[in-house]
Amino acid sequence: MSESRPLRVDGTEGIDLTGVSVFVGGPIQHAIRDDGFHQPLRNSIGDIIEAVSVVHGTVFSAHVAEKFGEDTPLFSPDQVSVRDFGWMRRCDVFVPVLPVDAAGELMRTDGTHVELGWASALGRPIVIVTPVPMAANASHLLRGLPTVADVTVFDLAEAHANPVELLRLLEKLGREAVMSK
Repeated sequence: MSESRPLRVDGTEGIDLTGVSVFVGGPIQHAIRDDGFHQPLRNSIGDIIEAVSVVHGTVFSAHVAEKFGEDTPLFSPDQVSVRDFGWMRRCDVFVPVLPVDAAGELMRTDGTHVELGWASALGRPIVIVTPVPMAANASHLLRGLPTVADVTVFDLAEAHANPVELLRLLEKLGREAVMSK
């Protein structure tokens, strides 16, 4: 996905997400900087999208649709809401990427938190990709979400170091979701 960092995912033999739709979310508006989109987040989200694509999964991504913030001003709030809710209704797994800043605090992402609510209400499995342990400024509702929804927290550093483990988890959850439809 990232032009300057081609992703190579070794060990994907036997992993196949054909027929599985993955909605990859995360900050957009608060990740747009004067010098462009927050590069570490762009790399994280881009790598996850590319890894899912390598194993033939279908990806829904506002980051791709909005060219990592370049085209965000072209979309109205109504368009974004309708589009993202439609993706949530069609996806098999929701994967929000929740990065931290230099101080170790979660980057603000109002839209992703709305999407977490949609995913929970619609019964979608959720794989939150964030540094573990979760940032101290994470809300009680975010921290408590696994008690009321199908939530797995996957370490962001592990997603970088070993994307195959994330793909295996997405394959398992995605297959279960597809079979239950």
